[in-house]
Amino acid sequence: MSRPKKSTIVRFQNRVRRSLFRSADLLAPRLAGRIARHIWFTVPPRLAATPLPDGGRPFAVESLGAVVRGHVWGAGPAVYLVHGWGGRGSQLASFVDPLLACGFRVVMFDAPAHGDSDLGPAGPGRTHGVEFGKALDAVFAEFGPAEAVIAHSLGTISTYLTLRFGWLSTRRLVLVAPMVAAEPLFDQFQHALGFGARTRRAFDRHLDEFVGIPMAEFDAGYQASYVDPVPTLVIHDRGDRQTPWADTARFVESVPHARLVTTDGLGHRRILRDPAVVREVTAFLREADAREGVA
Repeated sequence: MSRPKKSTIVRFQNRVRRSLFRSADLLAPRLAGRIARHIWFTVPPRLAATPLPDGGRPFAVESLGAVVRGHVWGAGPAVYLVHGWGGRGSQLASFVDPLLACGFRVVMFDAPAHGDSDLGPAGPGRTHGVEFGKALDAVFAEFGPAEAVIAHSLGTISTYLTLRFGWLSTRRLVLVAPMVAAEPLFDQFQHALGFGARTRRAFDRHLDEFVGIPMAEFDAGYQASYVDPVPTLVIHDRGDRQTPWADTARFVESVPHARLVTTDGLGHRRILRDPAVVREVTAFLREADAREGVA
């Protein structure tokens, strides 16, 4: 007898999980909400290390009692690279050499529970966007004022949280495949697990308690409204399946001094390695009004 295909097993597991959540929605919504929260904040397996450009110096800083590790290149005005959920700093390695050639210092790090960094206070296998933001703030405290921040996916909201509540300041922002709002993703998550309104209310409460800020405020547009506007370049692929392009288009319309560049066929992660995207970002950061007096 032939073995079932993997896709058939996955579909069966998904049906079972949805059935369990539907039952729990009636019998134990608080427990179901806590389990859903645990699933939501579980970090994917760490990405394997990838080669980094030569000349980088490793560093380590402490954030919320955990060690955050990264690399720094060069000695000019600092550009910080912020990866997204399930990623690692080296995903943005394509930006390093072009930025160095423009005279920037480049600072790359791995968020808690990602890459080479330690677990954060959220515990084994879990983290969240506020921990990302706290880690960025700790790295910023080590290397000083930012000429720019280049953020991918979840790194977008985490960067805005740091700009609002932390010590970080920057003259420019680059947002690549940004996650701009959490609520639509929670809706998708609810649909995927199949739980109802009672579990969703419990899930929302557990999220707020776990992260420490209301999830309704985990929104780049909301946080940006509290931050002094800076020139912002936003690059997003129309076919991105992880962060909706339409949400980004609306976000750009609401943020002063923001410009959207749309790509096609690059998806959510390959966009970080695309030579045309790297050139677009480098040109934006080299604009004369952004770097007065810097060679």
